[in-house]
Amino acid sequence: MFKKSKSNTTSYGIVGIGRFGYALAIELAKEGNDILIIDCDEEKVAELREYTENAFVVKNIDKKSLQSTGIQNCDVAVVCIGEQLDTSILTTLNLVSMGIPHVISKAKSAEHGEILEKLGAEVVYPERDMAIRLANRLITSSVIDFVQLSEQINVSKMKIPANAIGKSVIDLNLRSRFNLNIIAIEKSGVVSNTVDPHYTFQKDDVLYICGGRDSLTQFSDWLYK
Repeated sequence: MFKKSKSNTTSYGIVGIGRFGYALAIELAKEGNDILIIDCDEEKVAELREYTENAFVVKNIDKKSLQSTGIQNCDVAVVCIGEQLDTSILTTLNLVSMGIPHVISKAKSAEHGEILEKLGAEVVYPERDMAIRLANRLITSSVIDFVQLSEQINVSKMKIPANAIGKSVIDLNLRSRFNLNIIAIEKSGVVSNTVDPHYTFQKDDVLYICGGRDSLTQFSDWLYK
């Protein structure tokens, strides 16, 4: 049974080792976190024993089987089951009822996500979020990356537009013109989150801009009109 070994780190229980769950487990383990893995596939579980000794093969993911692994002792539980909606929903319900402080569940559709939210889980949409990030990178050639934190809060990492080189932060005036904020500037690989309003943009600068998606779209339209 899993018992948290490090008091100063967050422990994670991951149920379902598909592509999403597998990648999540490895990244969390690399950061030194305690992780617990549950899946019905013996081969997948065996692969992840390189990263954690708490990797369990569970054929029937019911409440009793989940408790036998000790997942209720985790700080966060992530349900990475997407295709089997009934299993996803029941697993989420069981984990929430165990009193785990933070339960996160992967959803395949808005309807699936709505049910998971009503059960008390935080819902993530990996495929949708990845599509949004890719679309924004394709639409705007200067965008390096895009992260949607919510409908109102998005962070865009972008190369400095040619028509902004030589202008200052005040000259660009993104806050008044587009309701956007420059939260950091990267220069020669060094990121600074202290933005001097008199800083003059130079070639190869990278901007980190935060704001609503519509505001980012308006800014993009302005750049390339």
